[in-house]
Amino acid sequence: MSVAPMVDVTDRHFRYFNRLLTKNSYLYTEMISTGAIIHGDRHRILDFSPQEKPLVLQIGAAKPEEMVEAVKIAEDWDYDEINLNVGCPSNKVQEGDLGACLMAKPELVRDILTEARGITSKPVTVKHRIGIDDLDKYEDMENFCSIVEASGVTRYIVHARIAILKGLSPKDNRNIPPLRYEDVYRLKEEYPHFQIEINGGFKDRESILAQKEILDGVMLGRAAYERPYLLNEVENVLYPEDTASITRQEILEHLIGYIQENFDEDNKAWPLYRNIYDLFAFHKGAKVWKRILNEGLKEDKPGDALKKALDQLPLESLLSSSLLPLSS
Repeated sequence: MSVAPMVDVTDRHFRYFNRLLTKNSYLYTEMISTGAIIHGDRHRILDFSPQEKPLVLQIGAAKPEEMVEAVKIAEDWDYDEINLNVGCPSNKVQEGDLGACLMAKPELVRDILTEARGITSKPVTVKHRIGIDDLDKYEDMENFCSIVEASGVTRYIVHARIAILKGLSPKDNRNIPPLRYEDVYRLKEEYPHFQIEINGGFKDRESILAQKEILDGVMLGRAAYERPYLLNEVENVLYPEDTASITRQEILEHLIGYIQENFDEDNKAWPLYRNIYDLFAFHKGAKVWKRILNEGLKEDKPGDALKKALDQLPLESLLSSSLLPLSS
């Protein structure tokens, strides 16, 4: 299991929160372009805390030589894996010839991945769509993977929707193109030596665990922040010997300590608050929790909102580590 790279979501604060819920899942950075790594503030962009590992650096690249330079720089940060984004459909990403538009350039993707594998001992993987625009048939994806395979990459994270690059926003591309799990299953049947992880639409424990009999993994996107306890529920099934349920009270106590270490009085904790907004989703206390967090924006001291939550939320809600049914 893994948590997908999501812009403005999977920052280091959200990843710390995720790690409280799952020890074994792979976490991803937001997609970072090669240009940002090469020319930007590297410590601000690449720094992470050891607690976040195993952690994957996802890179947006359009040129093999730029990928090489970015991966060389990232070696000093000791990420556990390097992943190439071939799935993001945003206009800004397309303007840089990054992301999903590379589905139409499998030879270039092959070359980018080949060069990356040549300079790092870390695993190099690719996350892609099942298709784009007119390249929307299974045969188009199979052709893409057959060409990319020559890079030596054997792990493919497949978002089971096509991306419509002209006419749909990134949000619409997460909802409007239908899910086609059968295409991902067929890819695994025809390329059994690939490790294939599926992404798209998984919202409950049963549907996630069902993939275990077919594929090699499941990547969660929006469900990881809309229903964060899903991570812990699945983890407890997959790794019962080394995981345990964690209550919301324990989560808040950990986060108070984290805030005290990472935010001073002039540095409001909203970068953390925004990504724990659904900590009580589908659970008693959700409305009170959101009110306390919203009021926390005005607090003088970061962390006060979480202390109020410990005082004001019902004890049975704080001590629970379970989700209500999705229909609730």
